Amino acid sequence: MTWKAEDVSAQRLKFAIRASSGREQMKALCEEFEISRPTGYRWLQRYRQCERLEQLAEKSRRPLRSPTRTAAEKEQRVIALRQQYPDWGAGKLAELLQREHLSIPRITVHRILLRHGLVPEGDRHRAATQRFEREAPNQLWQMDFKGMPHTRPGCLPLVVLDDHSRYLLGLFETTSTQAAPVQQHLTSIFQRDGLPEAMLMDHGTPWWNMQSSSGWTWLTVWLMKQGIRVYLSGYRHPQTQGKIERCNRSLEAAMSKRPKPAEENWQDWLERYRHEHNHVRPHQALEMQLPASRWRPSARRFQAPDQPWDYSDPSQVRKVRENGGVCLAGRSYFISRALWESRCSCNF
Repeated sequence: MTWKAEDVSAQRLKFAIRASSGREQMKALCEEFEISRPTGYRWLQRYRQCERLEQLAEKSRRPLRSPTRTAAEKEQRVIALRQQYPDWGAGKLAELLQREHLSIPRITVHRILLRHGLVPEGDRHRAATQRFEREAPNQLWQMDFKGMPHTRPGCLPLVVLDDHSRYLLGLFETTSTQAAPVQQHLTSIFQRDGLPEAMLMDHGTPWWNMQSSSGWTWLTVWLMKQGIRVYLSGYRHPQTQGKIERCNRSLEAAMSKRPKPAEENWQDWLERYRHEHNHVRPHQALEMQLPASRWRPSARRFQAPDQPWDYSDPSQVRKVRENGGVCLAGRSYFISRALWESRCSCNF
């Protein structure tokens, strides 16, 4: 029996008329209509008791009373928070409600949002099941540019994130990937929060040079001279920087659903978002803790201007020439032009 061929009520009426005739076996008739025998007997009983054919229609299974339904004022508070933070999910909203001493389970918050059409189809996805992080703050910082769509030109945010705490150390308005502004922004972070042990970036400018065999740029060398280990993610493997990619996705959602007022500049908007990310927004990966509660400044202090390379008992020191090479025993060896641009020497 193909149920899509005609109206369901008409199918039920046909079944009830044939079943009430007594000329067919109930088992065979139910198999033909692809229903269970309890359902068939229920339809037959309803047909014999009904006064109008409309009574054969499917009855709502919704209970007449819902004594455990969330109170209207609590439901309105959930809706108000969702409107204030349209890019936040049920778990984060439930945490904010808990701070207000309104204990509403996450699943209940989610159902309220669904009931009021506040969960777009694109936001209905399963959370990540595996996460990896460094053991303490400042062991690793991740850095990346947040690409901007064509609908929002003029701002290319530079994002700097602590791997352990998800603390946003910096969120800066930039218009290009030039190295000089990046160095300036990093200097402001280093002076305020100290130095990380290591930093992780992708193979993009200005910290990677595709035309150099080593890939180093003067910005990379500048970081290394501060005693920072530099790690680069795998080619075409954004999962290596999963935390900052997730941060960028949240930033994009906020930009789309809470756009910048026309009279406000981008840096003010980004700084307000950074404060929210660190001090207001609970993070599921942190068991709903705040990044600020898990982060602390680094004990490693920034030294400016750049300190010279420390060669402990060097056997030979050679200056890197303008072409990126050094001369040793009458032979020239290419190292990296980034070292010459940083006025560095090489120890052999």
